[in-house]
Amino acid sequence: MVESLDVITMGRSGVDLYPEQTGVSLVDVATFVKALGGSAANVAVAAARYGWRTALISRTGADPFGDYVRKALGEFAVDASWVTKVSAYPTPVTFCEIFPPDNFPIYFYRYPKAPDLEIFPEELDLEAIAAASVFWTTGTGLSREPSRSATLAALAARDRRSITVHDLDYRPMFWPSVDAATEWQREALSHASVAVGNLDEVEVAVGTRDPEAAADALLELGVSLAIVKQGPAGVLGRSRAGSVVVPPVPVDVVNGLGAGDAFGGALCHGLLSGWELERTLRFANAAGAIVASRLLCSSAMPYESEVDKLMGEAR
Repeated sequence: MVESLDVITMGRSGVDLYPEQTGVSLVDVATFVKALGGSAANVAVAAARYGWRTALISRTGADPFGDYVRKALGEFAVDASWVTKVSAYPTPVTFCEIFPPDNFPIYFYRYPKAPDLEIFPEELDLEAIAAASVFWTTGTGLSREPSRSATLAALAARDRRSITVHDLDYRPMFWPSVDAATEWQREALSHASVAVGNLDEVEVAVGTRDPEAAADALLELGVSLAIVKQGPAGVLGRSRAGSVVVPPVPVDVVNGLGAGDAFGGALCHGLLSGWELERTLRFANAAGAIVASRLLCSSAMPYESEVDKLMGEAR
């Protein structure tokens, strides 16, 4: 393992199967294309596209799909040393339907339990986690044990060092109740320096979907930067020094499912580069827009030149 990594992400990994026929139900889809999936995996890939030394902490089944996940991560220049096998559970597979511009039903096959929820605290390299320039966790990792304890142990090891991001990533089907999600999201946020979520996710975490009030509530929980995605209204970023709202970048949407992960990887890039908040959010919005204009997610993650080009065209 490379010491002092730039970005370590922790959470979901698996295989995405995208329909090659869009605008139709899975009932009528004839063929699919396979891709690396999972939000933490995708954010790691997106960050690696910008040249950062990146690693993923996750687990897969002891099966060919798990071998594919590790192979794909390596091809994307993401260190997969901490993506280990679980013999008891299969590697997750995720299907979606594609109805542009704004309807993308998603179907998770993570039964009886996803191996990425079998991360144990004692398996973590806490020294490497503490040393990374960016550490990224997700809400899904809090939904079950032992992953919950592992995620919180990793966050505690950071002690809010540098850029410690918690992506709220709320998927209701993974949680026993909204109250449980609220409790553990707030616990994770007490260790984070950056919070990221859309309106539904911040409502679960802080009890309001008003973006201004939600950003203030996130700051009150101790984060130094709150980022609230408002859909067509753009993205709100707020720190104690001030706030900014940046508009979305218009594109012809093909598949919106990967846009948030592209945003996350680009956010890491902007924060690591020391950019001002407005520039960082504009860049992240443009990266998300590029992926939304493409069918796949991981392999669709843009390079910096592509994002700069779209930003220039948008201006």
